[in-house]
Amino acid sequence: MRVNKIALNGWRNYGWESVEFDPGTNVITGSNAQGKTNLLEAVYMLACGRSFRTRFDRETVGFDYPSAELLADVSAHERAQMIRIVIRPGQGKKIEVNGVKKTAAELGETLNVVLFCPDDLNLIKEGAAVRRRLLDNAIGQIRPKYAELLAEFNRLYEHKTRILKDWKDKPSLLDTLDEFSDALCRISAQLIRYRAAFTARLDEAAGPIHREFSGEGEKLEIRYSTVSTVTDAFAPAREIYYQICEHQEKHRQAELDSQQCLTGAHKDDLEIFINGRSARAFASQGQTRTAALSVKLAEREIFLDETGEYPILLLDDVLSELDEGRQSFVLNRLGGGQTLISCCEDEGISSRTGGKVLVVEKGRIR
Repeated sequence: MRVNKIALNGWRNYGWESVEFDPGTNVITGSNAQGKTNLLEAVYMLACGRSFRTRFDRETVGFDYPSAELLADVSAHERAQMIRIVIRPGQGKKIEVNGVKKTAAELGETLNVVLFCPDDLNLIKEGAAVRRRLLDNAIGQIRPKYAELLAEFNRLYEHKTRILKDWKDKPSLLDTLDEFSDALCRISAQLIRYRAAFTARLDEAAGPIHREFSGEGEKLEIRYSTVSTVTDAFAPAREIYYQICEHQEKHRQAELDSQQCLTGAHKDDLEIFINGRSARAFASQGQTRTAALSVKLAEREIFLDETGEYPILLLDDVLSELDEGRQSFVLNRLGGGQTLISCCEDEGISSRTGGKVLVVEKGRIR
């Protein structure tokens, strides 16, 4: 799958601009703050229906513009398709594929992307939220139902958190607390099954990549971690639900005391091991970067296995953070799909990949 052409109107620092992409590698260069990441963000929006840089759609609308619009010709699933997204602050977001209204969750049925940015190099060492976000971004694209469940989970979580923070001032709020807790347990059970299944595939795909990357010297393992009372994350959702309810009951008073939600899928994590030892605790910087790269490249392989097509790979200024050996390993694995690479200078990347060079300056592309 690929984006053949995209037009941007009022998007970030772009007034009206359009660009045609090569079906292979595209090297997007230019000085800082010219709009390179904004262009990658637009392509990400086409697949995920949201930004990877902000929670608020209104922030993607350029100054002095009433709205932002993306219009793209894409090729996916052996057909040409058109995606149109319009964002009007205060009025929401309109998404269409071939003129048919779609939700953000449904965009994954048309287009998929894998994003790798400098923050992802900290995937191993950072807190659990970073690794949950990896799961959510990937699963949400290939399982629209998951994206819907996650949105509902987040809505319920915010309501319950508000109750826990305000109940001392408004004791009547406790009348609805158990209702929200039960709903969170039910949705958590379903999210856990999705996450456990994806983690198993990630472990299977990342292991061989990491062995090759490390010169056959290291073994990478990825395990899924969830609520302590859940004994089998692959069990039927009903069984998992009862086990989460057990955890919820044990922690109800602790939630009231701490004013925090302590039970649910928001506590999940990925445990990553190198040669049997916790990578987060013991891995060197070089090892964590190699592991992070392996995980991201494995994500790309899962999409290929799932859809029969490589997703679009977005490398946002990440190559400059890598040494020459890791750069070469990544670049050598780009074949077979479309890649967009942003960097401050070409630095020979286009000659190493045979790619098209696009120069961005003040929101214009040449």
